[in-house]
Amino acid sequence: MTSNISQAYPYSSESEVERAAAIAAAVAAHEDLDASLAAETLPLDAADRWWTYHHAGCGGTLHVAGYARDRHAVVVACDRCGKTALR
Repeated sequence: MTSNISQAYPYSSESEVERAAAIAAAVAAHEDLDASLAAETLPLDAADRWWTYHHAGCGGTLHVAGYARDRHAVVVACDRCGKTALR
């Protein structure tokens, strides 16, 4: 197994309410995150639960923030460092 196994597979899941609250808190804590997500994402479909991922870089949790505008992926945002990634 590779060393980035924790980044490649879901870590856990969270409800839509938990996901929205985590993204709102991350946006509030990182000033450029809101503009970045607005530029990179499309709105999510209605769902009861969403995957979360472990961010090995800082130890935070990556939460689904939206669908990628120009790729077949979801954009995730880290609650600890504010970085975004595709999953």
